[in-house]
Parts: sequence; structure tokens; C-alpha cells
Amino acid sequence: ETVALIGPSGCGKSTLLNILGGLLRPTAGTVTVAGDPPPGCLNPFTYVFQDFALLPWRTVAGNVSLALDHHRLGRAEKAERIAGVLARTGLADFAHMFPRQLSGGMRQRVGIARALAVRPAVLLMDEPLSALDAQTRDLLMDDFLDLWLTERTTAVYVTHNLNEALRLADRVAVLSRRPGRLKEVVPIDVPQAERAGGAGLAALAPLHDRLWALIRDEAQVADREVLHA
Repeated sequence: ETVALIGPSGCGKSTLLNILGGLLRPTAGTVTVAGDPPPGCLNPFTYVFQDFALLPWRTVAGNVSLALDHHRLGRAEKAERIAGVLARTGLADFAHMFPRQLSGGMRQRVGIARALAVRPAVLLMDEPLSALDAQTRDLLMDDFLDLWLTERTTAVYVTHNLNEALRLADRVAVLSRRPGRLKEVVPIDVPQAERAGGAGLAALAPLHDRLWALIRDEAQVADREVLHA
């Protein structure tokens, strides 16, 4: 499933993501993963970053290879993984291009392909669409949904955008302002097939209003705290 994390700025969404990914050690508690990792998993947690995090001197294939370079893979298996994720993300014809030659949406696809190359159990996504224009964002949301249906990968998705959360998530976890606490977990019970287009917006409107009511006052207080910090 896909779980979205929303909450006021500075409440700890990215910090929680980093704890899940093992980049930060929690002061208390543990992070556990239920079940076995998928076949061929090289890393149970991988990231898709907000700023793409691509090396400009590496090609598309070279940037995907970066996630595999420190694993003991044979040349043939490595090439097969790279070719496979490039095909699944629509990048097969761009393997030898450099990031500067790609649009923002294509660069983020490279980041997704790189994350999928290690066949993760959990995909950690830190506002992956926030740097993109609205049209590209909508197209990539459709791409994400198609990929998740194909890959069957669990994802934790941090966003400030309620429409993104409602379009992509199975559940939305709402955090309070700092110090962040889990305020409520809201299931999104509208089927994915019914969330797109104008009819989808209408179906999701009550959930949008509910989520906004949960974070509105918290967000206003958080903004005032930032202004007076």
C-alpha cells in the first residue's frame, strides 16, 4: 500500500522518513518491516528525492547504475536490472542521455528507476513532485500509480499537497505541528479508478475537507512560529 504523510511545515515528516530509512536513529522505539523482502532485494529501503539527486556527468543509465555499484552483481545481471527499470519507467530510449538534456519530469523518472533497481521492500518518497509544474505533476502521478500496480511496492510518500495525497495514497497519516505527533490516520476509501478527472475531484472533496480541517489550525500556528523564530 501507499501511505502519505502530511502535516504543517517543520512537523517532522522528512525526519520520520529518515528514521524509516535508517538515516537517523530514533531516541525511542524501533522500525520494523513485516514479512520478507521481495526476491532480488538489494536494499529494503530506497529514496526518491525532491531535487532528483542526479549526477550531471553520468548518463541516465549511469545514474541508475549508481544504486547498484556497491553491490556484488555480475555485469550481465546489472545490465539486466538497468534495462528492466528503464523500460518500466519509459526511459529505454534515453539511456545514454545526460540529466541536462531531460525535462524535470524525465529527471524524476530517472530517480524512480534508480530506486526500483534495487527491488526495495519500501519506497521512501520525499516530496518527489514539488519541483515540477502542475501538468508534469499530474502526468507523473499517473506514472506512479501504473508503476505501483506493476511493482506492488509499499511506499511512504511525504507531501504538502493534499490532492497528491488523495490521488496516490491508500491511507493518509496526519501529523501535528512540532514536536510532530500522529494526529489521525485517514483511510482513502475511494477506488483508484474513480479518483481521476472532475468526477474524482468531486468524490474526494469530502476527504479533502476533512484533511484540511485536521491541519489548517496547526499550519497557521506553525507558520507564525516560523515568522517569529
